[in-house]
Order: sequence, then structure tokens, then C-alpha cells
Amino acid sequence: MNPDPQIPLLSPPGFLRRESGGRAQKGALLFILSIVFLMSLAALFISLHGHEPLENNILKLFSKETKSLPLQPRGVAEGVSPKSNPYLSLKGSFNWTNAMLSWQRTAFHFQPQKNWMNGPLFYMGWYHIFYQYNPDSAVFANISWGHAVSRDMVHWLYLPVAMHRDSWFDINGVWSGSATLLPDGKIVMLYTGNTHQNVQVQNLAYPANLSDPLLVHWVKYPDNPVLVPPQGIGPKDFRDPTTAWIGPDQKWRIAIGSKVNRTGLSLVYKTQDFIHYELNDEYMHGVPGTGMWECVDFYPVSVNGSDGLDTSVNGPNVKHVLKSSLDDTRGDHYAIGTYFIENDTWVPDNPDEDVGIGLKLDYGRFYASKTFYDQYKKRRVLWGWINESDSETADLKKGWASLQSIPRTVVFDNKTRTHLLQWPVEEIESLRLSSYDFEEVVVKPGSVVPLDIGPATQLDIFAEFEIEYLVSQTGKKEDDVGCGNGAVDRSSLGPFGILAIADDQLSELTPIYFHLSSTTSSLTTSFCVDETRSSKAPDVSKLVFGSRVPVVDHSVIESFAQGGRTVISSRVYPTEAIYGAARLFVFNNATDINIKVTFCKRRAGLLKKAKELSVLCDAEIGLFIFSAHGKLYELATKGTMQGLIERYMKFTRGSLPEAPPPQPPPLDAKEESTLLKQEIQTLQKGIR
Repeated sequence: MNPDPQIPLLSPPGFLRRESGGRAQKGALLFILSIVFLMSLAALFISLHGHEPLENNILKLFSKETKSLPLQPRGVAEGVSPKSNPYLSLKGSFNWTNAMLSWQRTAFHFQPQKNWMNGPLFYMGWYHIFYQYNPDSAVFANISWGHAVSRDMVHWLYLPVAMHRDSWFDINGVWSGSATLLPDGKIVMLYTGNTHQNVQVQNLAYPANLSDPLLVHWVKYPDNPVLVPPQGIGPKDFRDPTTAWIGPDQKWRIAIGSKVNRTGLSLVYKTQDFIHYELNDEYMHGVPGTGMWECVDFYPVSVNGSDGLDTSVNGPNVKHVLKSSLDDTRGDHYAIGTYFIENDTWVPDNPDEDVGIGLKLDYGRFYASKTFYDQYKKRRVLWGWINESDSETADLKKGWASLQSIPRTVVFDNKTRTHLLQWPVEEIESLRLSSYDFEEVVVKPGSVVPLDIGPATQLDIFAEFEIEYLVSQTGKKEDDVGCGNGAVDRSSLGPFGILAIADDQLSELTPIYFHLSSTTSSLTTSFCVDETRSSKAPDVSKLVFGSRVPVVDHSVIESFAQGGRTVISSRVYPTEAIYGAARLFVFNNATDINIKVTFCKRRAGLLKKAKELSVLCDAEIGLFIFSAHGKLYELATKGTMQGLIERYMKFTRGSLPEAPPPQPPPLDAKEESTLLKQEIQTLQKGIR
């Protein structure tokens, strides 16, 4: 379809017209650490390098091209954050073998079957995950929407690509979006498309057949886009619509990430039909100096309960979380505050911990996160994108890149009343086959203690660290060391913790640790992960992550401290600590304290299963044509859809009860004829 020259540019809203302008003391202190050696999807917004020249340009105002710089990371030219680090390739690539690269692929975290990846949904008993996917290569390009389903968010069944970049309004990429489940059972999907002129627009899509629990086929609204950048907003600064929520006026709201100069902000639109929209005169919230806001997430949390809340819930015992992925720093920042429905604005409880300058969802390699409300289990579930730390050359060799974090439940922290608590979903428990308990392992200053647990490649750990002989408040005063230069920075009170994915000689290791700092009036705690010695490979990024504090699957480490108040995700590529050579140690690099460690190590139970089939069930799906009256056509090379589902269920540990199917909306003859023609065209293309 050619662009419609009659689509108007919106007039600038009101906010765009404004100017922007010691003595030792016997004692004990307890720290809790959970490390899951076990993925999530985050719909990251990206675009493709090539484009097709089309006539009747829309938005000629946005026709200016961005010139590429030497060694420019993928994604920058399209106006989004870097999706590669070209400088890593200059260091030379490690001589990886195919077996080594195969070992590095995770078993518990969601990954596409191959190639590059980046709005979850629960429907009719299935969890759906839609993800940024390059079906052709393990690099950032040709971004389409991959699709997979699961009964438990652990075992996944791949489905055909949900949406390809096949129209002028998304020819340069089908980017991030969100699903909204309407009260009548209908589903609407809003997503950002990158046009043939690299203009970011918002598009509408919906399932072709609501009676299909797998939602295999999706239809793009023929008159897309439904939203274009308003005046005053750059063509590359308008992306990632949220899940919609409804107000007392029965109008739906969505938020979209943007910026004005260096002020990151969230725009708010109202709609009744998801086709026609009204831009709010004020933005929901903005923070100067934070740059472009990507993948905005907005949702309520209960302040006096543990259940998750539907996105539209509001009331006296409800706070609202506003989260943004900062394009400049590639970190996911959030704040807790109050939502004012009368003017659709949000105010943080603590301005000093506003979005982008305060708390992070994860202090490691974690970006473009997205939550959804699981109405079946009454919980809010968080996924985030864990990007690669190695070079693009290595990604091409291994044939895959990126993965999702382990899905986490998110609740309000009633103790601090300033944080969210995150913890792996309960379904992770089904992966555990055996456990080993270690009681009160004493680790003296400057020592490392090996733990006899066998190969330490896929496991999770729950550990308690008890500090003996704390420096008293009247004793020695130290500067706040934080995470510093990593685990080699010694002081009287740290660091101490666990060495994960380490070899016997400790030539490769990844410390996950605490570091304390004492002042005359308080004790501060930092929780950190140090990648600097995680790999001998030269083309792997090795950083130190961490923050103050108020799961390992082959080469992924997700750590949860103090019950989930601080979380760090890391991606490491060891060259020695692999296969059966990976070990686990406890260490204490402090000078003045002993630590006593009690922990339970639980071996995850999918090693054998992964060899038999792969946790992410490798399934081939044929083409199925549905109408309002049922299935009209089926083309499958390896059995029917039912056979594939049975194969999937054979290798999972049970399933959720089937939710009652919603009644599909009636289709008139014209609508059904249009859908059937589209499916037949797709079928003909596939046969050719």
C-alpha cells in the first residue's frame, strides 16, 4: 500500500510550546543472595538498513538521512540505541570451536531457534511471547516479530513469524509493541513500524482468528499507521506503545516514549477504537537530561497485598510504576509514584529517585523490559532482554544472539516502600531435580573455599552470608567503595561472595559479591557482579556491575539480592570454565571479618531433557487457514497442529487448565472474504 498523503501532522501539544530549558565488636549481619544459573523477552525496537523507494512520500518533513560514521554500531543510524559493539571485533576473535559455542547456548532462558532477537500475553491457557527477531542472521537487521507459546513460561513452542516487514509503514522494521486484551475478549496489538523513510509510526494489528488459542495468524490494519509523530517530535523519537488502560470516561490510554531535546518523556494518547486518537496536552512525565525514553512501561502495584493488578486498576491503595529504557545508557530505570487520572499525569514519590536518575530494574545487561498482567495467576510478570557481551563476528559464527531473562514476578516492597521486589516465577521450581545443603561454611579473610558440588554449569543457589566481628560504629571509618574496580578491591569489610563459572585454577571466574562500607553512623552495602576475569576471549566485553542494596545457565548469570530488591544480569563467555570444568567457590577478600555461609545449591533438571529435544521445543509449524466457521486449509510437513501440541506436551511437566475460550466476534461476509484472500495469498507465496 502506498502512503496516504492525506494523513495530517498533529498540531504540537502544549508542553512542546514551553521552553525546555575501629574497634572490633562481636556481632552478626545477614545478607541473602539468590543466584539462578538458568531468560525473558523484551520487545526491543529496531530497524533495517535497506529500504525500498516508494512514491507519494508521507511526512516529507522527515526525509533527511543520517550519515553513518566509521565503525558505527548497528541501530544508531536508525535512531535507536547501539545493537552491537564494532570495536570488540578489532581485538581479534577467539578461536571458538562449534562445541564450545554450542555449550554457551542456554537451556532455561528463552532464545529464538537461531539468529538475532530482542507484548507478552496470556490467552486461552497459553503464554504468548512476541519478540524482535531477525530470521536471516544473528545481527541487528530485518527486524520482524517472532512468536512462541508456552504453558509454563519455561518450555516453549516456536510458531511461525507473526509479522514480517512487508508494508511501507514497517518496511524497515516491525519494532516493539504491546498487546491489550479487551473486556469482550478481543485482542489489539499496537506496534512501532519503521517506514521506508525511517520515520517511526504506530500501527495496529489483531488476530485473524480468536478461536485459535495459539494466535498463529495476525492481520495488519489496512489503513496503518494509526499514529504519526506529532509536530515538535523527531521522526526517530516516537516509539514503543504500552499496553492500554481504561479510564472512568471509558476511553483507553496508551503511553509512547519520546524526547524533546535532552528531556526524556512519555506521551499519552486517548482512544475509543484504537484507530482514532487524541493527544494529551500535557505529557505523562518527563525528566531533563535523560535522553530518549524507549520501551516505556506503566502499571499499578498494590501497596498492601502481594497480588498483581490489571493495568487499568487505580485507587487509594495503589501506586503506579513508570519505567523507561534509556536509549543513551541502555539501562532500565523505574520509579514509584502517583497517577492522576483527571489529567493523565504521574508524579514520583521521591523526585531524587525519578525515572532515569534513581532505581534500576536490573544493574547488569538487561534492557527493553516489559511486564504483563497474568490474569490466571493474578500476578505481574517481568521479562527483559539480555544482550550479548561478545563480538558480532562471534555471533555470526555461533548463529544466534541475545536472549530473555528468566520471567520474574514483580510486587511492591512493603518494607522499604520505595523499591519493587523481583523473584523468578514459581514455575522455575519445576526445573529442580536435586539439592545440596551446606551449613555454616566459615571463610576467613583472604581465602577461597571450593564447594564440592560437581560441574557447576546449570544450577541455582540460595545463600545467606553472616558477618562476624563487624567494625563498630565508633571504630574505623571508610569511604563508600561501592563496586569499585571489581572483586580485587579490598577493604576491611569486603568484598565477599561466590565465584561462579570458575575453573580449578581460577584463571576464569565471575565473582558475585557484597561489599560493605562503614561510616561513623551507618553501614552501606553494595551488591556487584565482576566480569573482568570471566573469559580469556579478547572479543568479549567485561564490565563491573552493581548498586547499593537498602539464577547461572551455562553463560548467563542472574543474581537476586535481599529478596529481590537489587537484581543483576550478566552474560559471560568462558573458555576454560566450560563443560565439566566449571566450578563454584565461596570467597572472602575482606581484611577484618570472617564470613559464615549457609546455602542450598539446587541442580536444575533440564540437562537430560535438553539433550533429548531442547527445552525450547524445536517444532515445525505448517500453514493453517481459519475462518469464523473453523479451519479451512492445512499444510504441514511434520504432522498436524494437534500432533505438534502433543509433542510439546510430552516434554513438559504438566500444563495449566484450559481457560474458557472467549466467544469470537462475528465476521460479516466481506470481512471473512478479505481474510481468506489474505491467507490464500500467503499460502501461494509459501508454495512458490
